[in-house]
Amino acid sequence: MNSSNMLAIVTGASSGIGFELARQCARNGFDLLIAADEPEIHEAARRLEAEGAVVQAVEVNLATTEGVDKLLATVGSRPIDALLANAGRGLGHAFVDQSFDDMRHVIDTNVTGTVYLIHKVARQMRSVGHGRILITGSIAGFMPGTYQAVYNGTKAFLDSFSFAIRAELKGTGVTVTCLMPGATETEFFERADMLDTKVGQSKKDDPAEVAETGFKAMMDGEGDVVTGWQNKLRAAISHILPAGMVAEQHRSMAEPGSGLKK
Repeated sequence: MNSSNMLAIVTGASSGIGFELARQCARNGFDLLIAADEPEIHEAARRLEAEGAVVQAVEVNLATTEGVDKLLATVGSRPIDALLANAGRGLGHAFVDQSFDDMRHVIDTNVTGTVYLIHKVARQMRSVGHGRILITGSIAGFMPGTYQAVYNGTKAFLDSFSFAIRAELKGTGVTVTCLMPGATETEFFERADMLDTKVGQSKKDDPAEVAETGFKAMMDGEGDVVTGWQNKLRAAISHILPAGMVAEQHRSMAEPGSGLKK
């Protein structure tokens, strides 16, 4: 990727919020290196090239350090101007009924691989005194995730982690922004086996609007952004109500079969 343009890496870019974040980058003059753990990432690259961007796609398992190393090897010595760490997995149903392998994949994708990637890229950005990092957290990180315990736990980690490293990197020329959407119209709920839940069947936010808000916040160097007024309200309420009450509210939305109840 030989170009004088700025370079953005976007993970989880094959669909949903990740694809729309990549499209925002393409429309704002970035060259793109996009990654996901599925072959659809190559079709996403073709669609983004239609926006006039220079795009390279890597199909790689970002839940592993080896996968992250493979992604970064593609960059070579070229400076990374923006990292949009969006790759993530969800998981519905009760904790004790879930497969540990499935839980571990969520943790390794959302936390381990993401932290490893950010650690590598943030060091490089700090060394040159410039860079933007966007982490896709979630308002789910504010809530005990009844029937999404592991997923919400990983998002709580990412939300907290983003604020901490933002403070550490203050004054280095590297900014960290946490994008915290609510339920968004993506393949998330199908992949998490949550289509029979109330939240799975409810009206959700537009991923293009979520991405536009997140991209602008990143470019402006904001610390965090919660998308949508309803999500802002939910986030505020979660800070006020007792955790047990929030957990019960989450049950009503995420309990398997809740979308089928009258």
